[in-house]
Amino acid sequence: MDLQNELNKTNGFKNLELLAKQVVEGFIAGMHKSPFHGFSAEFAEHKIYNQGESTRHIDWKLFAKTDKLYTKRYDDETNLRCHIIIDNSSSMHYPEVKQFSIGSLNKIAFSALASASLMGVLKKQRDAVGLSVFSNKYDYYAPEKGSERHHQMLLHTLSELVEKKSSNTETNTYKYLHEIAEKIHRRSMIFLFTDMFQTVEEEARLFEALRHLKYNKHEVILFHVFDKAKELNFDFDNTPKHFIDVETGEHINLYADSVKVDYNEQVSRYFEAIKLKCLQYKIKYVEADINKNFNNILTTYMIERNKFA
Repeated sequence: MDLQNELNKTNGFKNLELLAKQVVEGFIAGMHKSPFHGFSAEFAEHKIYNQGESTRHIDWKLFAKTDKLYTKRYDDETNLRCHIIIDNSSSMHYPEVKQFSIGSLNKIAFSALASASLMGVLKKQRDAVGLSVFSNKYDYYAPEKGSERHHQMLLHTLSELVEKKSSNTETNTYKYLHEIAEKIHRRSMIFLFTDMFQTVEEEARLFEALRHLKYNKHEVILFHVFDKAKELNFDFDNTPKHFIDVETGEHINLYADSVKVDYNEQVSRYFEAIKLKCLQYKIKYVEADINKNFNNILTTYMIERNKFA
């Protein structure tokens, strides 16, 4: 099934679950040709039997077919707790997209589809997922659960994020990360989708909040979501442009070529500083360019889950 056609037929992100399923299926198919072939694609009903475990739930019929020992997994069994956090500030709705398509996503749409894809994998593995969304307020919170009803509720919330544009909203990311940290008591894997656009003064507070998330031995993965072509390389044609800060409303008129080199140098330095800070605090940093596919997101999950287990 063609993912682009499905996106067009479903009117953008109306059927997010189907889109996420296609992303995951494409990723799993690609795993068989990659160095990650060793990761199991058998997500749904079984797990490999480990020596010393009770033999009570071994699936002997499957053993007869595969000559391998697997134990049955049940709906209420949870191996992992995961909490997804999404920055819904105005800058995350850049660039403005009239008709979403694969290859034409803004940062919030990329984050929503990436999150839904992760949720699809976690659901098949009978893992519990929670979701937090923040902008200039704490927009949404749902604790970690694994039920189908909960899954559908989170998908609906993600769809609404894409469809409802956030206008002129700044956010104190650090404030809401502290609040989220207070809510997550059991050890979890935490995914944060954010474009990391804040002032230098806010940056120190942000990393203090990320340290708070690490406090209860959570594994924190920071997906740094940005449009690499525009927001890092400043790839605009050299005609007069009117640039507007979508969060503050401040604006400036200029020719892109007149600032491109200095802009790229300063933003690159800032991004490198973020990476170093993440390394210092043992936070997994992952570049999430919205112009690329989702393989980097799902591969990161596979690797980190293997470490987390």
